[in-house]
Amino acid sequence: MADDSDLRRDLLWRIDARRASVQAFLREQRPRTRRLATITVVLSSMAAVFTAGPALGGEPFAQSVQNALGLVSDSYVWRTLCLLALVVSVGAAVLTNIGKSNNDMAKLSNAEAANTELEGLSSLLHFGHLSVEDGVKLYQQYIAKIPFVDDQPGAAPPPPQPSGYYLPPQPGPYEPPQPLPQHYAPPPPGPGRYPPPPGR
Repeated sequence: MADDSDLRRDLLWRIDARRASVQAFLREQRPRTRRLATITVVLSSMAAVFTAGPALGGEPFAQSVQNALGLVSDSYVWRTLCLLALVVSVGAAVLTNIGKSNNDMAKLSNAEAANTELEGLSSLLHFGHLSVEDGVKLYQQYIAKIPFVDDQPGAAPPPPQPSGYYLPPQPGPYEPPQPLPQHYAPPPPGPGRYPPPPGR
């Protein structure tokens, strides 16, 4: 049976793997959520702009646009502005409903909170201020809030090894040994055996 240090190490591995998955989710979802929110605001503002001219300017506004564009009738101005306002309003409504149906903001908030909680749990376990049993309970509570976060491929921690057993290294490319800093020098000749001098 694995001792407390092995169980603590395994729990820390699982926490780190889960945090890596949460951080990958945040890196992907934060820009997407911001883009949707920005586009929705822009479309809503454009709808207000298209309807503000006729609402505030009235007939003089339509007449001015007709003269500037050389239109035959000012009805084209009203129709064009109403059509543009309709298009951008529908686009803003669609994006808003998509965000609500996916519950993007709530998922983003839960993932950020879970990431912070898992970081604190890892610190408590690392410095020995929390037992493994209590750490497992808190870990289960934290990950229950983020069922929408998928585990990253290869992020599962290896099982703990019993004490006294050799843990083989992870498979990877073979790295040849580094060459020695200097070449091997042959041993000096034995006594009474000297090489002939050059030129003889």
